[in-house]
Amino acid sequence: MSTTTTATAADQERQSARRGPSWRSRLQQMLAAGTLVLIFIAFSIASPEIFPTWGNIVTILYSTVVIGLLALGATFVITTAGIDLSVGTAMALCAVMSGLFIVNWGLPVPVGILLAILFGGLVGLVNGINVAILDLPPFIATLAMMMVAGGLALVFSGAAPIYFEAPSYMWVSTGSLIPSVPNAVLVLLVGAVIAAVLMSRTVLGRYTMAIGANREAAELAGVGVTKWLMIVYTVGGLFTGLAGVMISARLGSAQPATGMGYELDAIAAVVIGGTSLSGGRGTIVGTMIGALIISTLTNGLQILSIPQEWQDVLLGAVILVAVFIDRLRKRSGRTS
Repeated sequence: MSTTTTATAADQERQSARRGPSWRSRLQQMLAAGTLVLIFIAFSIASPEIFPTWGNIVTILYSTVVIGLLALGATFVITTAGIDLSVGTAMALCAVMSGLFIVNWGLPVPVGILLAILFGGLVGLVNGINVAILDLPPFIATLAMMMVAGGLALVFSGAAPIYFEAPSYMWVSTGSLIPSVPNAVLVLLVGAVIAAVLMSRTVLGRYTMAIGANREAAELAGVGVTKWLMIVYTVGGLFTGLAGVMISARLGSAQPATGMGYELDAIAAVVIGGTSLSGGRGTIVGTMIGALIISTLTNGLQILSIPQEWQDVLLGAVILVAVFIDRLRKRSGRTS
């Protein structure tokens, strides 16, 4: 491919990103939204006295917070055709760090929260350096970080929970600025708005799309891929840090072993929402719908007393369908 041709391809990708999600992305968003509505209707019929109540809807939204925040950051990473397997254990590490800052070091709650979030950004930056500068495959780099973060969470906490005695810290998640709506839900909403603006209205979002669509073309078009990849992973880390604060504030303690498995839920939410694992395409709205599908499925199946193993089977089947639809969409894009 000539330099001119490659640069033109990058220009087209960036112009496409400026125009917003393609009709294929919108179609998959609509499919995901339709799936969410159907799931809600089905569980409402199966359990009319419990599932569709306002209290249970708030429970679903509340349980979406941690997965949703992790998935917001993962959307940026996956859109660059990367992956971050460390978000679960990094979240637990950030929760432990908030405990160290506030409980062990006696820092004010706002300062401890800010430092814990920034610590998540630092973990993301290290992932970005490993991927962008050392040129390690994202899967390997973040798999190693998953183990490092999990180990550090145990080391720093002494392998024991750190309990918060500051009510103001728990209020960040469990309090209610709006009656009957936990603050954590508002935090997720604000985070989603910020992520959507970053993805659709800023240079970060345009370059994230361009790098994921064609990294070589983006480089030839003058995009500083190394720098922007580090920024993308750092943004993902900041959302991970915020998720660590939310889960520890909800539990009232920093549990060093709470993160395992969350990385898969976050990736699943992103994929179900229509973000392509091949990169170059992703929306924050789709990710939020994907996170809500997971939370709604889990909640409804628990109300119906479906065993955990069957919940895993069903969720896995939903992910397979989402990936299959993405593959069909890619084939359609090649032939159109």
